[in-house]
Amino acid sequence: AAKFFNLFATELHNVQNHCERVHGTKLHEGDHWHGPGSIKHWTYVIDGKVHKCLEKVEEIDEENKKITYKLFGEDIDQHYKVFKFILEVIDNKGVGHDAVKWTVEYEKLNEDIDPPNAYMDFLSKCTKDIDANLLKA
Repeated sequence: AAKFFNLFATELHNVQNHCERVHGTKLHEGDHWHGPGSIKHWTYVIDGKVHKCLEKVEEIDEENKKITYKLFGEDIDQHYKVFKFILEVIDNKGVGHDAVKWTVEYEKLNEDIDPPNAYMDFLSKCTKDIDANLLKA
């Protein structure tokens, strides 16, 4: 659980090395990856189609191992007014299995837009890939 949380809290630029669906990440704005206000540019694949967006961390709660990301720009803005990923890593401290919980908060531009089910599938698959790679390390 700690390795997973640390990847997203302090080594976000390495996610692309653990998940083949993430094709690229780069620092778009700011002094460093995890600095306040830094904005990252992401290129990723969902349902066989390349997507791009910008992302910034809104909040990191180290104690509860919870991170809130705001996604915007490019493909996101074509469908959503608000789009956030919330990552919560649950460390059961050796009692039972640790868990990763993703929450997607969104507001559609209009009622004709589908809910972001493909993003939930993307997060689930990436989580499995990342977990498998971290367990090997």
